[in-house]
Amino acid sequence: MNANSGFMYMRIGLVVIVLGMIMSSCEKTITFRPNDSDTVVVVDASIENGKAPVVVLSQSFNYFNQISTELLASSFVHNAEVTISNGTKTHRLKEIKVPVAGGYTLYYYTTDSSNLNTAVAGEVGKEYSLSVKTDDGEYTATTTIPPLAKRIDSLWWENAPNNPNPAKVILMGRFVDPQGRGNYTRYYTQVDGLPFLPGLNSVYDDQLTDGVTYSMQIEKGVDRNNQFNLENYAFFEHGDSVVIKYCNIDKATYDFWRTMEYGYTNIGNPFASPNKVISNIHGGGLGYFGGYAAQYKTIVIP
Repeated sequence: MNANSGFMYMRIGLVVIVLGMIMSSCEKTITFRPNDSDTVVVVDASIENGKAPVVVLSQSFNYFNQISTELLASSFVHNAEVTISNGTKTHRLKEIKVPVAGGYTLYYYTTDSSNLNTAVAGEVGKEYSLSVKTDDGEYTATTTIPPLAKRIDSLWWENAPNNPNPAKVILMGRFVDPQGRGNYTRYYTQVDGLPFLPGLNSVYDDQLTDGVTYSMQIEKGVDRNNQFNLENYAFFEHGDSVVIKYCNIDKATYDFWRTMEYGYTNIGNPFASPNKVISNIHGGGLGYFGGYAAQYKTIVIP
């Protein structure tokens, strides 16, 4: 290396050092704290073909609330006037309480059995409107139970690939998507009679499957309230009796769960883009009112 080359490298080194000093001197610690927001009503409402509507009302929490069982138990909204209509009949729902472990009680609104003349059950192809009146305001929403257009044709299991545990298997399904865009779906899995749980990514549109019969893996549903292993959550096991609940849903229900699940999977990710959950509740509330056209299919894994 000649003298000119050495001088050039020395200049480059000095420039890098000076730039580093400038950048470090420009650093400034920024601290911000989100403002506490007013609590609002959260609506979790659904209606399924052949079943009564179910509505859970609660109050939202502030960002810095320390979530506890006591806080959740105290968040239910009581004595609300909740009505549902199918366009012909309008029925006022009744608040039901269900004692659970630990001395706590869960509350929800559903069909009032003392007034079955106006009772409304889910029917495929019908539209439903929901009205919720509380001391804080009035909230409304509409939903549709769409036709059972997209269906599961068959289920089978296969050995889990690249998994050394011989007890683990994957569940496969063959799906039939009829011609015509706009078939939105959501799925749940039930294992050995336990509650139905949605998949980690549970909603799908038909942009890539319109008019196609195809096969794909059905991942095991997850309980988002508890921790689960991201490496093994999707697998089933030999001996499991599995029921798949496969639902056709409308666009508003799809958008709510699509944005909700996107936000859930990106919690703690500093590189994720900002996300807003799309609600169909009008009047300033949060949450959704969704209609489900459900198909059930069972498989026993030997």
